[in-house]
Amino acid sequence: MQTFEKALELDKVLARAAEFTSNETSRRMMLETTPCSDLAQVQQEISKADDALQLAIQFGTPPFTGCKDICSRVTRAASGARLSLRDLLDVADLLRQVQGLYAWYGHCSDTATSLDYLFSQIIPEDDLLTMLERSIVSEDEIADSASPSLAEIRRKLLRSRSHLRDTLDNMVKNKTMQKYLQENTVTLRDGRFVLPVRAEYRSQVAGLIHDTSATGQTIFIEPMQIVEANNDIRLLESREQEEIDRILQKLCAAVGSRAPQLRRLHETCAELDYYFAKANYGASLKAVRPAVSDDGILDLKKARHPLLDQSKAVPISFAIGEDHNALIITGPNTGGKTVALKTAGLLTAMTMCGLLIPVSDGSRISVFRHILADIGDSQSIEQSLSTFSAHTLNVVEILRTADDSTLVLLDELGSGTDPVEGAALAVAVIDYLKQVGAKLLVTTHYQELKLYAADTLDVVNASCEFNTETLKPTYRLIIGSPGKSNAFAISGQLGMPESILKHAGSLISEENRRFEQVISRFEEARKALETEREEAARLRREAEAFRAEWQEKHDTAAREEKEILERAAAQANRIVESTKAQSNALLDELEQMRREKDKADFSARVSAAKSGSGQQLRDMYKTANPVIGSVDENGSYVLPRPLKKGDKVFIPDLGQEAVVSSEQDSSGQIFVHMGMMKMKIQVSRLRLLDKTKTQEGAKKQRREHVSTKIERKGSMELDIRGYTCDEGVYEMERFIDGAVVSHIGTVTIIHGKGSGQLRKAIRQRLGTMKYVRSFRSGQYGEGEDGVTIVTLQ
Repeated sequence: MQTFEKALELDKVLARAAEFTSNETSRRMMLETTPCSDLAQVQQEISKADDALQLAIQFGTPPFTGCKDICSRVTRAASGARLSLRDLLDVADLLRQVQGLYAWYGHCSDTATSLDYLFSQIIPEDDLLTMLERSIVSEDEIADSASPSLAEIRRKLLRSRSHLRDTLDNMVKNKTMQKYLQENTVTLRDGRFVLPVRAEYRSQVAGLIHDTSATGQTIFIEPMQIVEANNDIRLLESREQEEIDRILQKLCAAVGSRAPQLRRLHETCAELDYYFAKANYGASLKAVRPAVSDDGILDLKKARHPLLDQSKAVPISFAIGEDHNALIITGPNTGGKTVALKTAGLLTAMTMCGLLIPVSDGSRISVFRHILADIGDSQSIEQSLSTFSAHTLNVVEILRTADDSTLVLLDELGSGTDPVEGAALAVAVIDYLKQVGAKLLVTTHYQELKLYAADTLDVVNASCEFNTETLKPTYRLIIGSPGKSNAFAISGQLGMPESILKHAGSLISEENRRFEQVISRFEEARKALETEREEAARLRREAEAFRAEWQEKHDTAAREEKEILERAAAQANRIVESTKAQSNALLDELEQMRREKDKADFSARVSAAKSGSGQQLRDMYKTANPVIGSVDENGSYVLPRPLKKGDKVFIPDLGQEAVVSSEQDSSGQIFVHMGMMKMKIQVSRLRLLDKTKTQEGAKKQRREHVSTKIERKGSMELDIRGYTCDEGVYEMERFIDGAVVSHIGTVTIIHGKGSGQLRKAIRQRLGTMKYVRSFRSGQYGEGEDGVTIVTLQ
């Protein structure tokens, strides 16, 4: 039987994931990953990969470096063995990796993840790293700073060598000596400085002979003048090597004493690198974490094969294990049947390996005890097996192994032999696998299996879509519809003569021809239904958009209506206060007249008072009923022309501008829009606005309106609702100036709530005015955020 890892190309997926690792240990861990059938462990592993992805998205991938495996070397150091400088540098690399991971995790949020237990084991060994970095320059050199003794020895060596070289340079430059030398240079022999003397003059130069050239023409002599200096240098070099050996022994002992911690740090770093490699590989596939269970349900939504180009791969969606346990996939060759089969098995295996998979949210993967596959051409020349025999051996092994926790993938089941017998054998195999409770996906070209799927409740047909116009597959998987092999169409595209195709068509049995026609009609109906469904989805999206737009307009209108009602309520309160003041004045006047009734001019004053009180009552009536009142004070205003849609008008009794939105009806009424609010009003209450003077007139109207209100309220309250920020600030400054002159201690600025821009502008200006001691929002009953209470100095 084929190993499903090879058949599904899981090894290739793991190799690609391994490319995202940073060290050999993590790479080996990735390549050796195998599917696990334990649900709890699979959920734990995939949680780690998903948490690593979320951390990488939020804070970037941790700084992983290519650390070497130092476990065996630190174990040797613990047993007293001496490590090389290269080994110690690899330990330092690991410690720097630990420092980087520790610092990176310190910048992450406090959100708990399934990787916290690994990061908690990342404990820097800063003192050991400092010791190694201070002591080692490269894999060939110990640093002078490794110890004070080594630094002192090397300083002495430098001075001695410099002094010796000066002595030798003077000897070489001596004219007498030059005629004895083969070359005017100084060389080293056995670690000692020597001069190359010609053989015939060796008796002329006193010293120790160390070597002779290959020709015998040159003798290398150490002059007696420098023998003592050379001895000193050799002694210092010996002391230097002894100190280096001592330092190395100390470093190795320090590393060996922490061997357990270092091994654990290496393993932890490698494991973290392993999970972040999974995360980064998942990110490259735009993969997600599926819901994982062990109930045998496989539900893939917009699944893509991970080894295909993700920008070109056609997503497929299907499910087995809930409503049906078997899926029969049909369609033309090269249409994507085998890819669909492999996608299902490979994504299941990847999930069981703890990898994220390229599907859409809402996908479900079940953990299976076995994944059994027979995919591709299994012909074996070495074993003298035909394709049918090789497939049959695989199927026999699958039948022996399958149980109720098995996913079976069978490619071209029953092919390679007589079609009638092959189809019958395929149906028998499917029935048996269903009986043992296995979940299976089968690809086939047999008509009998299409009919079997149509007649069996627990089996569903699926087809790989084929475009009959372009004669090319679309690679879409259509659930519930059997597919045609389209052999004639494909053969014709490849150049098969038309006469042969017609003759072949005449050889097909009438029953098969009718079945193909039924499939064709079913396919046409499916395409039409799919088109209608797409159109319905488009209309539903448009309806949702219209509904959202209407809701927004409705909410805006409700807010504006509330603001208008608030302004009306405030205006009503002011009207009541004004009417009350005028009534009190009338009563005071009547009381004064009563006291003066005996005076001579009493009758004349009564007549004058009657006339004045009548006018005052009329004024009070107009004030108390501003909406009912006439549009113009003398009733002489006449519209210059009939109103039409789009005209701008002013409603004096409401103090609002509006836009005409309908024609005048028979009762003399017309619809107007005030912002988002629509209302019906008598044409006689409207004034047509000159477009060039609209804004100026409205400003003047509001200023006059405010001035009146200020006078009525005795300069204690200013209402600037509906003003622009600049206008409101200007009116407020005038109002504050008047209040200061009148020695008023506290005033109220009514600006309304609205968008809050006017309130913000008013309070910013109040904060800069020198006469303002403090200001605050109104309390409950005072108007709250719609007013600002100002205390003056």
